[in-house]
Amino acid sequence: MKSKLFVGLVIVVLVAGGLAAVKVLQIKTMLANKQESSPEAVASAVAHEEKWQDTLSAVGSVSSVEGVTVAPEIAGTVTKIAFESGARVNKGDLLARLDTSSEEAQLRSAEAQVDWASVSAERLRKLRAENTSSQSELDQAEAALKQAQANADNIRATIGKKTIRAPFAGKLGIRLVNLGEQLDVGKGIVSLQSLAPVFVDFSLPQQEFAQLQDGLKVSVASDTYATNHFEGEIAAINPDLDAVTRSVRVRAKFENPGELLRAGMFVRVTVILPGEQAVLAIPATAILRAPFGDSVFVITPDGKAGSTNLVAHQKIIRTGRTHGEFVSVEAGLKAGDTVATAGLFKLHNGVNVTVNNEETPKPSLTPNPPNS
Repeated sequence: MKSKLFVGLVIVVLVAGGLAAVKVLQIKTMLANKQESSPEAVASAVAHEEKWQDTLSAVGSVSSVEGVTVAPEIAGTVTKIAFESGARVNKGDLLARLDTSSEEAQLRSAEAQVDWASVSAERLRKLRAENTSSQSELDQAEAALKQAQANADNIRATIGKKTIRAPFAGKLGIRLVNLGEQLDVGKGIVSLQSLAPVFVDFSLPQQEFAQLQDGLKVSVASDTYATNHFEGEIAAINPDLDAVTRSVRVRAKFENPGELLRAGMFVRVTVILPGEQAVLAIPATAILRAPFGDSVFVITPDGKAGSTNLVAHQKIIRTGRTHGEFVSVEAGLKAGDTVATAGLFKLHNGVNVTVNNEETPKPSLTPNPPNS
C-alpha cells in the first residue's frame, strides 16, 4: 500500500515538473520574440535654435469706438419706426418718432404769440423813433418777444427729442420696440455700433509696464475665425494701475475693414515688442503632457558596436513660449537632439524605433489649416 502511494507521489511530482518546464520554455520564447519584434515607426524632428520676436500675451475684449443703445430722452408713445433690424444708417437718419401731437398744437400757439409779440415790438420801435412812446414800453415789448420765442424754442426742443435720429453712422441691431408701445425715459430702441475701426481692451501685469509704448504692433486671434489674425497697434495705455490686480489696462485700435471683429468678442492678444530672443524650438507634437511635467522621447543610437538600431529615451523638459506649431524648450534638451514627433502613444523608455518622416506634415510658424 505504501509503495503505491509513493509511486503516485513520484508521478505527480514528475508531471508538475514537466508542466513547469513547458511554462518556462514558453516564457523564454515570448521574451525572445519580444526582443526580436520589429521596432516602432515614428516621425522625428531636430531641436534647433531660432530667433523669435519678443512678445507679450494676454486675453482681451473687442469694443466699438462708437456704440450705444439708442433710447428716448422723453417718455412717449411710438408712432413711427423708420428702420429695419440689421440695417446700416448714416448720422442723422430718422430711427423712430414718438407722439408729438400735443406739442405741435402748443407750438402753433407759441408761434402765434411770437408773431403778435414781434408785431407789437416793431410798432413800439416806430413810435419810439417818433418819440411818441416811452423807452420802458419798448423794453417791455422786446422782453415779451424774447419770452415768446423762448417758449416756442422749448416746444421745438421737446419735439426734437421725440424725433429720434442716429447719433453717428453704423450698423443697427435688432429692433426692441413696436408701434404703439409706450416708452419710458431710457428704454432701449435699438443697438447702434460703429464697427470700423474697433478697440481691443486688455490688461498686462505691472512687470510688463516698462516695455509698453504707444504705437507698438498688436495681433489678435479669435476662435470665431480660426485662420485669421488681425493687425493693429496700441492706441492708449492707462496712466494708473489696478490697485487690486497690479495690472495696467491697454487699448489697441484695429481698422477692421471687413467688420469681422464685433463688440464683446473674446480675443487672444499678442503685443509684438521690438527685440528678438534666441530659443531652442521643437514641434509642439513632440511634447507629451502629463501631471508630473512635460516630456519628450529623444531618439539616439543604441550604442552597440556595429549596430544601426535607434532607441527612444524619455526625458523631462521645461517648456516656454509657443509660436505657431513650435514650442520653445528652456531646459532638458540641447540643439541637435532628435525627438519623436508622431507615434508617441506607442513608445516607452528604451523601445527600439525607426524614423519615417515622409507622411508627416512639416510644422510651421504660421500655420494656415484648410477649412473643414
